[in-house]
Amino acid sequence: MSEIILPNAVSTTTQEAEIAAALGGRSIVLVGMMGAGKSTIGRRLSTRLGLPFLDADVEIEAAAGMSIPDIFESRGEADFRDGEARVIARLLDSGPAVIATGGGAVMRQETRDRIRDKAVSIWLKVDPDIIMRRVKRRSDRPLLQTADPEATVERLIREREPVYGQADVTVWSRDVPHEKIVDECLDALHGKLCGGHIEPSPTP
Repeated sequence: MSEIILPNAVSTTTQEAEIAAALGGRSIVLVGMMGAGKSTIGRRLSTRLGLPFLDADVEIEAAAGMSIPDIFESRGEADFRDGEARVIARLLDSGPAVIATGGGAVMRQETRDRIRDKAVSIWLKVDPDIIMRRVKRRSDRPLLQTADPEATVERLIREREPVYGQADVTVWSRDVPHEKIVDECLDALHGKLCGGHIEPSPTP
């Protein structure tokens, strides 16, 4: 059966090939709050683009030989952030990949500078209620081990969103099929890298 191509649309395979070519040696880095879906979307995005997927949190745990909650407990957040910056620098130097970062990673200027120089960044923007729904059943979020996790999430969003907003493109992460978010990431990347017009993804 012949492929059906809609008028004024870029076919999926062509779009992905053009993005991969435009990236050159750069990576794609996903930034945003915990619960935004960076790892889930990142894995699917890497498959579509034929690139390796790297989860910075997984790499940090491997390098430290302990879980992130244990790093926070035994070494403190400052030490964790130092290790996080080193790991992300290494991942960015390892060649083109799709990299999911922790929620606080880009709060360091040096990490933002490296991402800007060696990658194209996507902010997966997400509403607080969705964050809480996604993370409330998990106990591995050190920053949420507080008396009022919802207030903590709202504070982190206020602090971090101005920095997330410096990303190259923004895509809303919401409760729709994952492939829809992946498609919107690809559309945004194609617009950014290949000169097409970018339409912002719909708000929740």
